[in-house]
Amino acid sequence: MFSRTKDNEKPVSAQPAPQRRPNSRTAPSIISNDLVVQGNLIAGGDIQIDGTVEGDIRSASITIGEQASISGEVVADDIVIRGRVVGGIRGRRVQLCSTCHVEGDILHEALAVETGAFFEGNCRHSDDPLAENAQASEPARAAATPQPAPAPAAAAKSNRNPAPKPAESPVVVKDGGVVVKRPAAE
Repeated sequence: MFSRTKDNEKPVSAQPAPQRRPNSRTAPSIISNDLVVQGNLIAGGDIQIDGTVEGDIRSASITIGEQASISGEVVADDIVIRGRVVGGIRGRRVQLCSTCHVEGDILHEALAVETGAFFEGNCRHSDDPLAENAQASEPARAAATPQPAPAPAAAAKSNRNPAPKPAESPVVVKDGGVVVKRPAAE
């Protein structure tokens, strides 16, 4: 009716819909607040958790809701925590919201802490926090470095005056203030 095609021309066939790109975002997998998961969760996309997970979680992006409770390690590129996490956290971008309660160590590339967030543990910057051995890299490096055997006289001296072991400095965030507990100087 409004086209300029001649009656003898073939109509243009409809093109098939383009296929979904593998990197495009999809709807997140949701663990609702009445669900309790005992075991590990592994996803290639996004996960939103509002329930309870007793196990490790690994995903591209994780959002932990205000009513959520996690007992285990959380590993993802992007992590937003509004609920409770007891365990280690490894992520490129980690955000602790004002309603969160985190007890554990954080290995991050970028860390944001809102006023009112509770965090008790150690946090450390890493260029690649998602690497499997990133969390244990420093202790493994120290253990992998061979130490020469002490001479008998040196061994006797070291038994009399043992060097103090360096203690980890836990960081506590309360009401927007950061408190770093450090051992007393000798």
